[in-house]
Amino acid sequence: MTANPSSHPAPIVRMEKLNKHFGALHVLNNIDLEITSGEVVVVIGASGSGKSTLIRCINGLEEFQAGTLEVDNNTLKPYGKSSKALQTIRTEVGMVFQQFNLFPHLSVIDNVTLAPIKVRGQRRDQATQTAKRLLDRVGIADQANKYPSQLSGGQQQRVALARALAMEPRLMLFDEPTSALDPEMIGEVLDAMRELAREGMTMVIVTHEMGFAREVADRVIFIHKGEITEEGPPEQLFDTPQHERTQSFLARVLKH
Repeated sequence: MTANPSSHPAPIVRMEKLNKHFGALHVLNNIDLEITSGEVVVVIGASGSGKSTLIRCINGLEEFQAGTLEVDNNTLKPYGKSSKALQTIRTEVGMVFQQFNLFPHLSVIDNVTLAPIKVRGQRRDQATQTAKRLLDRVGIADQANKYPSQLSGGQQQRVALARALAMEPRLMLFDEPTSALDPEMIGEVLDAMRELAREGMTMVIVTHEMGFAREVADRVIFIHKGEITEEGPPEQLFDTPQHERTQSFLARVLKH
């Protein structure tokens, strides 16, 4: 029986021939990429390969100069000329950065409720109820009334995760969320992300945590010098990489 094309989920992210320059530096070179709803995509590669720039283009934190980019049926145009679409995308795409970017003068609960109240217009009691549920979900419900300076790095990053989830995003982006953490704190953040993956959240994750990538990814993308050099299921890419660049990168990072 021939499969019905309409039965396949439409991509939540679609890039075609996406190009990004920083001056004379060609950071992303003709990127073609589709991400479907519920998919967990992990992006790996050496520092400076374009990984973070790639995901920052998805929510408009970086402008691009050529190509096509659609996010949840909203089209972003080159050179940032898409303010209405960008505003919509930023309410539907959550992002967790390397640094926690919490407001130091606000309590944990106020950090989490701020955007839903100000951007989505939620009532404070509704936003507070949601925030408490999310803080419990990431394992720090007991920290709700503390301030960021009173928390460990791992706890702060989980607050940042709860804050992103409070906007009920259709897509979550993670830009090396554990790279600023002490080794003993990395696990607690990865555990919270594992739970999100199990719940079916669409996620694009830039990380150097190869064991985590192997465990949670539906697909792993290897970027080298701004190009997608190889992609595939984690067992294929990690165990039998086809491209010489992928092989040398993995040989270097997996021996540590």
